[in-house]
Amino acid sequence: MGVFEYIKIGLEQAIQYEKGKLNAKAITLSIMPIDNFTPDEIKSIRKNTDMTQKIFARYLGVSVKTVEAWESGRNHPEGAACRLLSMTRNDPSFPIKSGIITTGSSIASYGS
Repeated sequence: MGVFEYIKIGLEQAIQYEKGKLNAKAITLSIMPIDNFTPDEIKSIRKNTDMTQKIFARYLGVSVKTVEAWESGRNHPEGAACRLLSMTRNDPSFPIKSGIITTGSSIASYGS
């Protein structure tokens, strides 16, 4: 089916909906609140993934100084970093499963 056919079907459905002859699909999404992490939790997540601070920082897209500050309690992760920490805490193999980190000799060069 070409693009024109999809557009035509969509417009026909919109007309039917406006006439009350078609019910709209409703999708409800629930977004979980962002977790907060203590310094010990961050360090535990990192150790459960067998990463050095340097590799963990590269994985999270932050500097080594940032990871050091999180683990010492001088600073706290926010936003997307917390989401990634949550996913990693829930599944320590997530960094590899997601393809962000690869196994083998490339990890050594990644952390260099």
